[in-house]
Amino acid sequence: MGETLRLLQDKMEVPLSTFTFAKSTPRGKKPQAIAHRGYKAANPENTMGAFKGAVKVGAHAIETDTHLSRDNVVVLSHDPTLKRCFGEETKIADCDWEYLKTLRTLKEPRQPMPRLKDLLEYLAMPGLEDIWVLLDVKLDDKPEDMFRLIAATLAEVPPSRPWNTRIIMGCWSATHVPLCSKYLPGYPITHIGFNIGYARQFLKISSVSFNMAKQILVGPCGKAFLRDVRKAKRSIFVWTVNEESWMKWCIRKKVDGVITDDPKKYLEICDSYDGEMVGFSLKSWLGIILINFWAPFFSLLFKLYYDLRLKRRSKA
Repeated sequence: MGETLRLLQDKMEVPLSTFTFAKSTPRGKKPQAIAHRGYKAANPENTMGAFKGAVKVGAHAIETDTHLSRDNVVVLSHDPTLKRCFGEETKIADCDWEYLKTLRTLKEPRQPMPRLKDLLEYLAMPGLEDIWVLLDVKLDDKPEDMFRLIAATLAEVPPSRPWNTRIIMGCWSATHVPLCSKYLPGYPITHIGFNIGYARQFLKISSVSFNMAKQILVGPCGKAFLRDVRKAKRSIFVWTVNEESWMKWCIRKKVDGVITDDPKKYLEICDSYDGEMVGFSLKSWLGIILINFWAPFFSLLFKLYYDLRLKRRSKA
């Protein structure tokens, strides 16, 4: 409640991200294809190869994750450590960029970790003006530093079209919204989450959109939330959608964007799906039930963990 009151008192004006709404096609409006960490199904995630691969197969947008190196370079990695993707028992925050740029992914074809600057320079090339980016701002770094350095990086790269019409900032915590407005005024914001109760407070801030875990949108609460988001004229994206049944469900529910590891597969389904009823497997239903049951507890643990990290940083 305290976060909500602070946000309302600030009376923030967040621009509407019109570029994120569903696309009109000859077969009606369809959710945009948002490549999760690039074209992850065919490339090492969060690499330039994955980003270029997503563009090549026709993805409308790229979703990627930000972290900070020790020397304050904004790099693109989902994990705060190098273990899973690069095989190194080290935190990104403990490494300088000069070292990080020498690493190569474990997955073939082996590629380096890119900076946000590298992605921006690629997207500034002629012919790529319509590709947009969802930046998932992770919670592992000092938030003020992260938003300040993202803003500085954006200012370094001249865009082919203004970056604030091509980049949407993904915020997990309500406490990030004021920082985004401070350092990136004029940039649209989307809330990334897995708890409808927590997400609803963002409906009170003008034009904030939503990026929600797919399972929590199934059932009465999810149906009501989708209705209220549409009524507020906000866009809504769904993550992470890799199964054919979930892709069809997203199209049928008329969401605005599908975040998927395989944008090629999703776009093919967009071309062939005629709107028939969609059934879920027993495994999918078990996942829906479990996630909806545990979401409030995960949300509480998530908040406690984040608050603890903030307190530790403030003492550092």
